[in-house]
Amino acid sequence: MPELKLPVHPGSPTSPRFWRSPVRGPWFTSVLGVVLLGGITVLFVTGLVSYAAYNPNLSPVNDLTPDKGLLGFYLHVFTWPTDPPWLYRLSQGVHVTLGIVLVPVLLAKLWSVVPKLFALPPARSLAHALERISLLLLVGGVLFEFTTGLLNIQLDYVFPGSFYPLHFYGAWVFFAGFVAHVVLRVPVALRNLRDMRNGRTEEGELVAPEPFEPTVSRRGALWFVGGGSLLLFVTTAGRSFDAPLRETAVLAPHGGPEPGGGPSGFQINKTAASRGINAAETSEEAWRLVVEGPGGQTVRLSRGDLLQLPLYSAALPIACVEGWSTSDQWWRGVRLRDLAGLVGYEDGAAPDVLVESLQRHGAFRRAALRDNQVRDGRSLLALFVNGEPLTLDHGYPARVIVPAAPGVLNTKWVARMTFGDL
Repeated sequence: MPELKLPVHPGSPTSPRFWRSPVRGPWFTSVLGVVLLGGITVLFVTGLVSYAAYNPNLSPVNDLTPDKGLLGFYLHVFTWPTDPPWLYRLSQGVHVTLGIVLVPVLLAKLWSVVPKLFALPPARSLAHALERISLLLLVGGVLFEFTTGLLNIQLDYVFPGSFYPLHFYGAWVFFAGFVAHVVLRVPVALRNLRDMRNGRTEEGELVAPEPFEPTVSRRGALWFVGGGSLLLFVTTAGRSFDAPLRETAVLAPHGGPEPGGGPSGFQINKTAASRGINAAETSEEAWRLVVEGPGGQTVRLSRGDLLQLPLYSAALPIACVEGWSTSDQWWRGVRLRDLAGLVGYEDGAAPDVLVESLQRHGAFRRAALRDNQVRDGRSLLALFVNGEPLTLDHGYPARVIVPAAPGVLNTKWVARMTFGDL
């Protein structure tokens, strides 16, 4: 059956003659595609790892996407570990930094294939129709994922809902299109690269039939894209470190100089004022920590009471879902497993714990920690940091600090801890 050809005007985007850049072509598109193939795979895996770090199967308070269904199959495979203590700092730093660095590559890739989005007829065969559908899922999904991710990094919460489920579901929609597109197009991309190395002349629908005179070579265009990625790396990656590298992260909200100096001069996300915490309710006279165990066994402790218990130290970082982190800070306080012992649990048999904050509004006023996190001797109800009492913004009178846990699970202004199976 002869192929149906629709008449198109040369001045219309549906006409091959409308696209005249001499840079477009299978080789240029294939190089960008191979880079994105590796980069986006890493992004997807580290994104799933980040979600698993919240231990969403532990408790409803940690479950950011309660209707995930089969999409959460991998969460049953492992319990989020506490070693190495910098695990979340590394995985989320890679996820966010790589996502930003890939933006120029992604934009160049979309630019390189834009003529295919307007090509007529919409489907020449079943295989071509599947490719077009995968392309739609791919382009729509990747734009959604990169846009929501970048907005979250910049702390611009303008989403029509919570960032976490939107980004999680969007990732699966995008990855479905990504896998389908890879299956259909990677063999073609690799063949194009091989043919170009062998000196074969480029041909195909991406090659302009009437190109303009070139002002830059394709290799030059790739260098330009790579330079843009390098610039974004330099101006972003430093927020996963401390000064002086943090001062180069001018495009990140938690870049630049450290906030203040001294033992408490390291980055925070939530201030006490922003969460409605005042000095009166955290005073020695007013504040009490309620520790509850099985059967309603309860202990109430002042900060002075906590100071009378055995104190331990741990060097641990803080890492946030937005990609910023601090290096190790020296925390000192009471081990979580020792607090469990006060309400009837023997050492080594510590259970899960639900931690509740004085915080009145905003996300993660409550957080659940797994038994392996409670048992780890570095998991503390911290009273001091870097040799000084906690400041109010850092969680005074007491805060949780757990190795390898996302920052939001390191609850500040702790008011109540309930030990038991959650």
